Formats: sequence, C-alpha cells, structure tokens
Amino acid sequence: MTTQTIPSEKKKGGFFANFKFPSAYTILFILIAFVALLTWVVPAGQYDRAMNEELGREVPVTGTYQAVEGNPQGVIDVLLAPIDGFYDHNSYEAAAIDVSLFILIIGGFLGLVTKTGAIDAGIERVTARLEGREELMIPILMALFAAGGTVYGMAEESLPFYTLLVPVMMAARFDPLVAAATVLLGAGIGVLGSTINPFATVIAANASGIPFTDGIVLRIAMLVIGWIICVAYVMRYARMVQADPTTSIVYDKYGENKAHFLGNASDEKLDFTTTRKLILTIFGGSFAVMIYGVSVAGWWMAEISAMFLAATIIVGIVARMSEEEFTTSFIDGARDLLGVALIIGIARGIVVVMDRGMITDTILFSAEQMVTGLSSVIFINVMFFLEILLSFLVPSTSGLAVLTMPIMAPLADFAGVGRDLVITAYQSASGLVNLITPTSAVVMGGLAIARVPYVRWVKWVMPLVGILMVFCIVVLSIGALI
Repeated sequence: MTTQTIPSEKKKGGFFANFKFPSAYTILFILIAFVALLTWVVPAGQYDRAMNEELGREVPVTGTYQAVEGNPQGVIDVLLAPIDGFYDHNSYEAAAIDVSLFILIIGGFLGLVTKTGAIDAGIERVTARLEGREELMIPILMALFAAGGTVYGMAEESLPFYTLLVPVMMAARFDPLVAAATVLLGAGIGVLGSTINPFATVIAANASGIPFTDGIVLRIAMLVIGWIICVAYVMRYARMVQADPTTSIVYDKYGENKAHFLGNASDEKLDFTTTRKLILTIFGGSFAVMIYGVSVAGWWMAEISAMFLAATIIVGIVARMSEEEFTTSFIDGARDLLGVALIIGIARGIVVVMDRGMITDTILFSAEQMVTGLSSVIFINVMFFLEILLSFLVPSTSGLAVLTMPIMAPLADFAGVGRDLVITAYQSASGLVNLITPTSAVVMGGLAIARVPYVRWVKWVMPLVGILMVFCIVVLSIGALI
C-alpha cells in the first residue's frame, strides 16, 4: 500500500513572500468598483427598445442608439450593488436571491444525506467496482453534463453536482480540480455547442428572426469535437494526479480537502444497507426530477428548491431521524454552502452597476460600429471576439442573446454571412467565456464548492481555452466560406 505524504509549508523569499491572492469575494468587489469607475469615463447611451412578444421581453432596435445623460455610480452604489445582486432594493424585484436560496436548500439536503452515511457507503461501493478503471467516470459524466448544456443550458442547476462528485473523485485518487473540471467543462462545452438550448440557441434565433434549427449541423460538430478535446485535457491531468498526487495544483490543500470532503470516512467499512440504498435512490431520483422539471416542465429555482426540500423531508423520514437531528443536519449542510450563496449575489452586482450606469448599450454600439462593412470571414471572427468581450460583462447567455442579437444579426446580411452563423459565434463566445469569467455565479460558485482557488483554475484551464478558441475560429471561418 502506497503512503500519502502531506505537503508541508515551504518557506518563501522575496518581495511577494507574504502576498496571498485575494478571495473570490474581494475579486468580485474590486470588479464592482472598477465597473463603477468606468461609468464616470464611458459615455452613457441607450437604444430604443421594442417588445418581442415571443421572448416576452424588450429587445434593442438597430440604428436607434443615442447618447443620454450619464448616471455615474458612486460609493453608495458600489456598496448597494451586492445587495441589489440579490434583489432590487427599490422595487424589491428578485435578482439572484432565488439561486442563493436554492444553494442553501441544496446544502441542507446534502448535509442530511451525508449524515446518513449513504453517500460514503455508495462511494465505497463505486470505487471498489471501478478499481483500476476509475478514469472511465470522466468521459461518461462529461458526456451527461454536455448533454444537459446543449439541451437546456445546464448552469446553476449543476452546482449540487460539485458536492456530490468531489468526494467520489478524491476516493478514486484524483483531486477536487478533476471533479470541478468534469462538471464545469462538461456542461460548459455543451453550452458552447448548444443545439436546442432554449436559453441560448432558441432565444438568439428568435431575436434574429430565423428558425433555431438553422446551423444545427455545424453546432453538433462543434459539440462533439469540443467534448473530445475537453475529455482528453481532463483525463491527461487526472492520470498525472493519480500517478503522482504531488502534481495536483491543489496538493498544498490535500489535508484540509480530505478532512472536508472525506471527513466521515474511516478504515471501517460502511454497510450498504437497504435504508442507505433507498436514500441513494431518493438522492439520484431528485436530480433526475430536477433535470426533467427544468428541461420539460418549465421549472426554475422556486420549483427546484421546493422539490429538494420535499426530498430532504423524505430522506429524514426514511433514515428515522429525530426532529433535532434532522434540523441540525440541515442547518449544518446549509452553512457549508453559505459562502457560495453570497458569491452568487455579489457576482450579479457587477451587471447591476453596469446597467444602472447606462454603459451597456454604449459598449454594444461600439461593437456595432466595428463590424460594419467587413468581409465574411473577418466579419464572423470580429463578431466572435466582440461577443467574447461582451460576455465578460453579461455572463448570462439569454441576457447576452437578447442584448446583442437584434443588433448583430441584421449586420450579417450586409457581410454575406448567414444569421445562423452569427448565433453560433455568439454562443461559442459566451460558452468559452463562461468557463473562466469571475462574473459568472456558476464558475465562482462551483469552484467555491470544490475548494479550488479561482486563480489556480484559470492558470490550469487557460491552455484549454486557447485550444478551444482556435477551434472556434477555424469552424466559424469554414462556416463563413461554405
């Protein structure tokens, strides 16, 4: 049996000896302040908007941009932004508070299931059966997450899977990054290669005035090839970590991660009892119901949260927990994900400041001016990079579609490019950026759950992002020439 060395603290020298990179909370708050500063520099402007009945929301009208009186955001606005990220303090309209509440309920649900020992017993059974073939989990799970991304834009609803997969991957001698990459890259490449995703492809096609099936063959090709690239990248790293744990980019956190994710594990084997099997069936069934509800029944955060609350109660009854044990386990589980819930609201605050500072449309107008009159290949690639820039400011795929497609799609007609290719460029750019952007609640929340520092994630994933970017450019250029 091989022994696992625990990393020791190494002495560092030099100017940055005591420097520690700020937490996700600090990074996001700095971004809020930076965007607020931009509202004093970037001229304010606005497009006229018309109601799109099919989308159920107002969309910008091409050629109607005009300068308006600015609304620079000050210190008070910066301080209010994280609050408004949860809900509008003026109108009391919900923003990210529904997602944050969902995260807390999921935390309580997972805390309760973990308390029963069902997950630990299940992990022992899975790892025993997959001994020597653990890496097969990676392509299979990434295919499932990619299917969720391409079909219904799997995003916030992927967050519970991080808590589920990290212990499984660690028990298989991988690290938390492998678990995070399996979920984030799996769902992410699915969104990048969206085919019938109602929150990206369908909304963008509707806003562009074309059927969403136009261009679907090219998107399927992007999805399949992109999935192969991502799987190869993750499996290469996973094999390295499994062969030599010191190659893990989070190896210095090995001890605390093991205590956090595998803290209930011991040398004593847990019996995989009928009760635990039933609890795991309820556990897995809950996620299946969630996927069905979102993709078929039109559910969103309120309905999903209620479903998981019901599942929590059922698990408590099946496990024959006392009322005190039930509530304590639920609160402890919710407490573990409280930081994630806060990150989601703070991230939304960045978009709030940009919208209230009235610089969103100005940035969009600048993009419109840049792409007018270009050749087809240059046009589609400039469009791709413009959408990348805009995606950092508007991480929501549906929000970006509604904002940019009514302006950008008609410009394709003058460049001799199909509008469907503009949609492909938009969703490729959005999907690429949402693998790394700190303004995304999914990225920051998922990494926080997996306990993978954001800076280390970016350093690890950037070569893959570069590969995928070149891949998208090649595919879009071919599409423009066909």
